[in-house]
Amino acid sequence: MNLSDIKQQFTDKLLGIEDEQSLNNLEIEFLGRKGKLTEVLRSLSSLSLVEKKRMGTESNELKEFMEGEIKNQKSKIKIKEYEKIAETEKIDINSNLQLTTYNLQPVSGHLHPLSNFIFKIERIFEELGYEVVEGYDIETDYYNFEAVRIPEDHPSRDEHDTFYIKDLNNPDKKDLLLRTQTTAMQVRYMEKHQPPIKIIVPGKAFRRDDDATHSPMFHQFEGLVVGEGITLGNLKNTLSVAMKKLLGEDAKIRFRTGYFPFVEPGLEVDVTCTICGGKGCNVCKNTGWVELLGAGMVHPEVLKISGIDPEKYSGFAFGTGIERLAMMKHKIPNIKMLYENDIRFLEQF
Repeated sequence: MNLSDIKQQFTDKLLGIEDEQSLNNLEIEFLGRKGKLTEVLRSLSSLSLVEKKRMGTESNELKEFMEGEIKNQKSKIKIKEYEKIAETEKIDINSNLQLTTYNLQPVSGHLHPLSNFIFKIERIFEELGYEVVEGYDIETDYYNFEAVRIPEDHPSRDEHDTFYIKDLNNPDKKDLLLRTQTTAMQVRYMEKHQPPIKIIVPGKAFRRDDDATHSPMFHQFEGLVVGEGITLGNLKNTLSVAMKKLLGEDAKIRFRTGYFPFVEPGLEVDVTCTICGGKGCNVCKNTGWVELLGAGMVHPEVLKISGIDPEKYSGFAFGTGIERLAMMKHKIPNIKMLYENDIRFLEQF
């Protein structure tokens, strides 16, 4: 189905909608994760570079058109609802029974900045040919730690760093926990799928951290690519393209060597702090740089554990906190501002 047909179908269906539930269903049908326009975006990876750019631009224009039409229709539906309320709730304000009605104005809401940023991340990586996969908030010790080569004596496995869930029948057993990272989905997915693999995993993660750039509950997204001939150059190119799309073409990014048990070699990726412009502040710990994500080539042992031959296949993985990306994008000085639900703050997005 081409974009013109999708637009015509959308317009025809929108004309007959008079309630908010039907409007939500329409939005899911065309703009949802498995929507008609989303399927077009996912197919872009198979096109030539010229066609991919043209179709990408036209798809984004159509998406903006659909979102605008849905918002306008939602406002019209709200107005009709308020008019019905005003008609049925007339008030007798004086003795001669003169009646007045409420002058109600609809108030339009919008997505929370974090939800909006997650959708933006998903769209960018879908355009790059990635599949969006969901994981589990409650994980096992095996998938969260052992399967990704985090040793038993690693500090992250201590109770002061991880939220364990007690088994009342066996209080000493530490098997279930609130996942500390979306990395747990790497092995789960590879156990059930053979290469080529190209996924991102957005979702919540939980750690006992609490300061200007950390929260006990936060959002991450994990990326995983496995196939034949995958190199570190592929990883650096992917992250450079994706981060500039997320943070702007002027974003300055640097790569440093780093250690993570589940990758070899490992990289840490930093961006110039947008809060202070690189001069130094409490967000960047006076360095001028903020660590955005950890990345590297998938460790051969992780591939083996997952049932994939490391002699034939290689891959890369990366993971980052979504709040930290949003803070850099919108110059937010404290992560807690994203959770306080202060309307004065949220209305800026």
